[in-house]
Amino acid sequence: MSQENAHTLTLTFAGGTGSVTGANFLLEGEGKKMLIDCGLTQGTKLADDENWDPFIYDPASIDILFITHGHIDHVGRIPKLVHDGFRGKIYSTIPTKAISALMIEDTANILAHVDHHVKAIYSPAILKQVFEQWQVVDYHQDVTLGPFTFRYRDAGHILGSGMLEVLYNNKKIVFTGDLGNSPSPLLRDTEVLHNVDYLIMESVYGDRNHIDRNTRRAKLESTIEDNYKKKGTLVIPTFSLERSQELLFEIDQLVEGERVPTMPIFFDSPLGIKLTSVYTQYERYFNDYARKLIGEGDDLFNFPGLKCTMLTEESKEIVHSVNPKIVIAGSGMSNGGRVVHHEAHYLPDPNNTILLTGYQSLGTLGRAIQDGAREVHINGQAVPVRATVVFIDGYSGHKDSDHLVQFVETIADSVQKIFVVMGEPKSSLFLTQRLRDYLGLNADAPALGDVVKLDCN
Repeated sequence: MSQENAHTLTLTFAGGTGSVTGANFLLEGEGKKMLIDCGLTQGTKLADDENWDPFIYDPASIDILFITHGHIDHVGRIPKLVHDGFRGKIYSTIPTKAISALMIEDTANILAHVDHHVKAIYSPAILKQVFEQWQVVDYHQDVTLGPFTFRYRDAGHILGSGMLEVLYNNKKIVFTGDLGNSPSPLLRDTEVLHNVDYLIMESVYGDRNHIDRNTRRAKLESTIEDNYKKKGTLVIPTFSLERSQELLFEIDQLVEGERVPTMPIFFDSPLGIKLTSVYTQYERYFNDYARKLIGEGDDLFNFPGLKCTMLTEESKEIVHSVNPKIVIAGSGMSNGGRVVHHEAHYLPDPNNTILLTGYQSLGTLGRAIQDGAREVHINGQAVPVRATVVFIDGYSGHKDSDHLVQFVETIADSVQKIFVVMGEPKSSLFLTQRLRDYLGLNADAPALGDVVKLDCN
């Protein structure tokens, strides 16, 4: 190897391009192979068929795997990686391991009904092996592998989410994972980066902006009040991880601050309930405001009227509870989970309200409802949509376009190249062009399978 190429690394985009899901990046150099994230590719299904195809690299050759956070599109393919021969160490922050254990177990239970092959990949023995290989570190704690040093910085996206810094030959490479929509009601702000040479960054909302938090909170308050006046049921489809906890916290503030009337509020998501207990366990990772409230005796996820319904029988009894009431249930796009049963029951009544709190993918029931369908099909039955449909787009856990650009501004003087990933093509390309035009940076949106060289001399 010539001296000028002695410190060149190879980066392969094995997933996470052309889509918001399927994060999987391979970094190679000095005889080491390092993987960042290993998530499921998800279109309109929990797991697209391509997830069971062979990896484009040999899993047995991978030395180490770093996980940025616990969403299934970042961790869901780890069991297959282990099944196919990976025996290296897995690293994440402390909360990410706890969250990932619940997310992977839940996914395994669902996928077990798909076919025998998938059931074998997500077997109890494989899952046990995964977490025996899994190590934890805290933010800013160094991990070394040969000439490489790795550390996490707080991404502010979900509890435990981290940006991975890779230090090599006085160069810094950063994989952002998903970046938080800071300031969050619960979590600390995304840390500010400095002196980064190469950046691999997400772009989920690269082409659009969110409404501000005050507007979001006011709209939530007015929606709850309007439903109460109509004596209806307010159904809120929500994601079990992060979105549910933010909603519970904001409703806690509204109820205990007497901004909305007290009424029955059902949290009807077994996975969401379990994940909320993880949040309670790791409160030390919350922001100063949330920890101050806890110190003053506020149980952030428990308030008058709230009932958590773990059991199926409890969920079925909700229909017999008197109105007005609120039902918070998974999933966020109404493409599965208990919420679809509630929607089948409550959508036909004009006194009821459906509150959508995030992006609804094309082809999902949530998207059909958002787009104004007068009738939808649920479990093979035609269901008329007469309920009021409200949409609040500010509950995303991702930075929007303007804040992604602001995030990059602090490294504009040092960064040699930015790779824009983890977004639909229009979002990634729009953000790429903004970074070029506004900041004059060298930015590209790679395609699946692209291989690039990083000069670290």
